[in-house]
Amino acid sequence: MDMSNSEDRYISLLTDFGFMRIFGTAPNKELLINFLNCLFNGRKVIKDLKYGNQEHVGDVYVERKAIFDVYCEDADGEKFIVEMQNASQKYFKDRSLFYSTFPIREQAPKEQKWDYHLSPVYTVAILNYDMHEAAFDSSKIRHRVKLCDTSTHRVFYDKLEFIYIEIAKFDKSVDELKTMYDKWLFVLKNLSRLENRPATLRDKIFDRLFKLAEIARLNPAERYEYEDSLKSFRDLRNCIDYAEEKGIRKGMAKGLAKGREEGEAIGLEKGKKLEKIESARNLKSLGVPIETIATATGLSTDEITTL
Repeated sequence: MDMSNSEDRYISLLTDFGFMRIFGTAPNKELLINFLNCLFNGRKVIKDLKYGNQEHVGDVYVERKAIFDVYCEDADGEKFIVEMQNASQKYFKDRSLFYSTFPIREQAPKEQKWDYHLSPVYTVAILNYDMHEAAFDSSKIRHRVKLCDTSTHRVFYDKLEFIYIEIAKFDKSVDELKTMYDKWLFVLKNLSRLENRPATLRDKIFDRLFKLAEIARLNPAERYEYEDSLKSFRDLRNCIDYAEEKGIRKGMAKGLAKGREEGEAIGLEKGKKLEKIESARNLKSLGVPIETIATATGLSTDEITTL
């Protein structure tokens, strides 16, 4: 795989502009259809999509609004919210649930009798970070959430589903891509880093994607919009990287100080171990990814997970 540090050839799908150009326009809906079908992996097949209003207004009394990245429905009336998230938010789960209420409530007919029959609603969140969700299997990238009975673990209501995809964890090389789903995750994460199109990504569906993604094909207005979107994305990543680096330094310093104190009492070797444990505990409380903590402290991911 060729990578380049010079001017990019392809747009980044992690930017608002790139994500919307590929997934958010009706002329390119075949790309979103293919991605969603790969995501559902046969348990549901989408044949067509109709794009809806991305801005939904709540009750006039509270004037709350929800802005979706992509909102659409299939031929059966099932609703899909698809969004890209580049940074964690304190109440992200709350926001996901809040957003899902708009496609639910809009199904109520106005001034008509209604038996409350609802079409399914799916919220798909592509996350460019580790969500650190205790309910998830940390070894997996894709997570499906439904309402279920806490005793039997059987699904109680199958018409509301949240799918979280932590693409930041996806680390397959271009030579390891076997399924279309893997290829989509690779493109979502790495497209702007490609200098040339790899042979592995010469499937028909990617012909249109790579053509749309070429920066040289953008008109001046699109180029300006993309550069602005790219700047916002890079500014956000720089802020995250700085906060993470600052958190690591702070956690290490605090851990070392406490470890030295206890190390004097119980011996040098145990003290060193305590330094690492305390550093890891502080870093974990700051939301630093477990893999980063493991690299910084030398502890195993299992040791860090149990802290």
